[in-house]
Amino acid sequence: MPSLTIDIIPCLKDNYAYLVSGGGLCAVVDPSEARPVETALAARGLKLTHILNTHHHWDHTGGNEALKRATGATVVGPAKDRERIPAIDIGVEEGRAWRFGEYAVAILEVPAHTKGAISFVFPGAVFTGDTLFAMGCGRLFEGTPATMQASLAKLAALPDDTQVYCGHEYTLNNGRFALTLEPGNAALQARMKAVEAARAKGEPTVPSTIGLEKRTNPFLRTGSAEIRAALKMRDADDVAVFAEIRRRKDAF
Repeated sequence: MPSLTIDIIPCLKDNYAYLVSGGGLCAVVDPSEARPVETALAARGLKLTHILNTHHHWDHTGGNEALKRATGATVVGPAKDRERIPAIDIGVEEGRAWRFGEYAVAILEVPAHTKGAISFVFPGAVFTGDTLFAMGCGRLFEGTPATMQASLAKLAALPDDTQVYCGHEYTLNNGRFALTLEPGNAALQARMKAVEAARAKGEPTVPSTIGLEKRTNPFLRTGSAEIRAALKMRDADDVAVFAEIRRRKDAF
């Protein structure tokens, strides 16, 4: 099976779209706008065949219609939220693999940021949209803390070496918040040094990996004794701890 190539396409102020190419096909994940995608396609000599959306927000779907008009690409998004995905052609859902040519792509339904949010799991890589960020998670616009924690658990169950491609460059701020809860986490300290160096050079901090997120992302670490002590919630249940982390991050 030919290998997949993944290219990062910065969009808007801090969004990322991604070109995924292999086997004669090329998909863009979460195009907020068309022009940067068109520029990237031309530079690489690629023809767009698919547009993949993790959720309906405009900063992940804003380029759908223009790109579809220009290329005839097939738009793929969450079946349970298809009424809010511009120009959608194919609705996908968990439990039914979608095929990208020779590649079987698993779909994970990960609601909470939006009710229909999904992640696309390619061989060795997952596109998480605004559900799992590098050292963070999305705001709970259409779900509860319990719902988001269950969604994140699905992602955390992927192999540790799975590369994580998220929707925004929020890593520096996320990491600063994480350090307020778990300053003694050596893995977090080391990661922040790398993140600060990358951002100082204008470089992206993606992809991450599932294993790295489990070691450094407070939303995946509700069992951490240090975090629970910082929150004064040593004996609270995981959902309550998660909810308090999310409340503090919203105000950070």
